[in-house]
Amino acid sequence: MAIDKALYTAHATSTGGRTGSTASSDGAIQLTLVTPKELGGAGGAGTNPEQLFASGYSACFIGAMKAVAARQKISLPAEVSITANVSIGPMTGKEGAFGIAVAMAISVPGMSKAAAETLVAAAHEVCPYSNATRGNIDVVLTVV
Repeated sequence: MAIDKALYTAHATSTGGRTGSTASSDGAIQLTLVTPKELGGAGGAGTNPEQLFASGYSACFIGAMKAVAARQKISLPAEVSITANVSIGPMTGKEGAFGIAVAMAISVPGMSKAAAETLVAAAHEVCPYSNATRGNIDVVLTVV
């Protein structure tokens, strides 16, 4: 599935893989990358691709929720928050391959659970991250 027209393109350059660095072309992001101890690395100060993916997906998903709420003329509280958990591990049936899975806990204070679940389902259909991952990785969305 392709996009019709790019409205924005982000640019970032990474060096050194999981024990290197990454930076956006505008300088807004300049991060040290470290491999977590759980993956055989040294751990320590820095971030990793899974943390960046969790941050990006959860922020984008809130944007999708806002867009859906606006279209449906629903008031969405400013305190909406999402805790995204991105796991990495060996893939079933693919020797030597690794995959990721996502679980997001979505908090919508002041909205009934049923209404929030309906909104989350609609946002999952329009969120670019959801569309990119659909059918490729396990994604579990839970309204808390």
